[in-house]
Amino acid sequence: MKNRLFCLLLALIIPLVSFSQKTNDSLDVLKVKVYKFDIKQEIGPPVWRQTKDAFAEAKAWNADIFLIHMNTYGGAVVDADSIRTAILNSEKPVYVYIDNNAASAGALISIACDGIYMRTGANIGAATVVNQTGEAMPDKYQSYMRSTMRATAESHGKDTLIQNGDTIVKWKRDPLIAEAMVDPRTYIKNVIDTGKVLTFTPNEAIKNGYCEGIANSVEEVLKQLKVEDYVIKKYEPSGIEKLVDFMLNPMFQGLFIMLIIGGIYFELQSPGIGFPLIIAIIGAFLYFSPLYLEGLAANWEIILFIVGVALIGVEVFVIPGFGVAGVSGIVLIISGLSLSLIDNVNLEFEPRHIKALLGAILLVTFSMLSSIIISINLSKRLFAGKGYLGRLALKTEGKIEEGYIGVDMSPKSLVGQKGICGTDLRPSGKIIINEEIYDAKSEDGFINKGTEIIVLRYETGQVYVMKANNE
Repeated sequence: MKNRLFCLLLALIIPLVSFSQKTNDSLDVLKVKVYKFDIKQEIGPPVWRQTKDAFAEAKAWNADIFLIHMNTYGGAVVDADSIRTAILNSEKPVYVYIDNNAASAGALISIACDGIYMRTGANIGAATVVNQTGEAMPDKYQSYMRSTMRATAESHGKDTLIQNGDTIVKWKRDPLIAEAMVDPRTYIKNVIDTGKVLTFTPNEAIKNGYCEGIANSVEEVLKQLKVEDYVIKKYEPSGIEKLVDFMLNPMFQGLFIMLIIGGIYFELQSPGIGFPLIIAIIGAFLYFSPLYLEGLAANWEIILFIVGVALIGVEVFVIPGFGVAGVSGIVLIISGLSLSLIDNVNLEFEPRHIKALLGAILLVTFSMLSSIIISINLSKRLFAGKGYLGRLALKTEGKIEEGYIGVDMSPKSLVGQKGICGTDLRPSGKIIINEEIYDAKSEDGFINKGTEIIVLRYETGQVYVMKANNE
């Protein structure tokens, strides 16, 4: 009886739950879907990567509106231009809410949007291209930025009006105003004098068609867009993206270089695939992986580093001394690590690239020198047996008297015996004693094959001989 009642209750409850779920889904469908994406940092590769992810997620969610919440002083023009292009190509309307600042690259992105809304006290403009010290770049860069700003403004279209028989073209966003945000030489009557770069307050932007309204919250922006019943979905960086941004910190990049160089140093001190080599590989992975994901480290730059390490190995284990291979290896290692830090895939080493490159080289060389100094200090402590590190080193001495012999000592019995040269000794070659063949080295220089010799001594695994008639 109880089972029947239970089944009856389930039969009544399940349809009600399904109906409630379907009703909620229907209500969500009826609501305007607003996808919110924050740009509140310097424009650079991470922001461009997140922008691509945000647009893809908004499209999958079938968002009706893409809303950018902005507060930035600008950044890299190349990444801002990529974001601008993504906005202009968006199938859904894109609006921007300038919370405080939309300077430089931020202004370019804002102008690309279908609508601009600004908080009281915010500003937009000052898009002159500058270097890392704030100095204006040569006109080559300004010309490109002026053209990009004008083209972005023009993309919103214009109206052709006829007044008193005259044809008047009225742009939604005046391209000349966009250019004035870059070029201080631009003059616009009642807007800006020459010698000044244009920056608008909210009221000035509204007056000149560069702002649709003043709002002090996202909700007020949506209200001005006449969107009342809506649902907001905010872009959230994934754990991997946060980790990548964290690993791109210059301090950690320097630490990873120290792990790479320190691991290589200790591996060369004690050849063989061991713990130091694993540390170096982990350091290289941590160094290159975030740079590769950000599009900074190209395949050929990573290959430069690998070839450099290989040349160092060849110099140490194959070619005695330190020559071309070693120097080339060091140069390639520094080049691979440094070039991976900057965006110069086309090798256009212009002023801004050169400064970035010098900064990257300084970071790499400083980290390498620091790693070598620390490694030498650690190795001294390790092998000197001081402190906790000393416990990791082998302290037992293998004495010959106790039977610890690293080489075959049987040829020592040949000392004083005579034989003949099995080959020419130049000065090394083969000798024959008691019908046994041994490697030997002449103390008399060149000795012809067949000449009688006598064994002088046996040291460090080597038999030393001289002509027997020289006794």
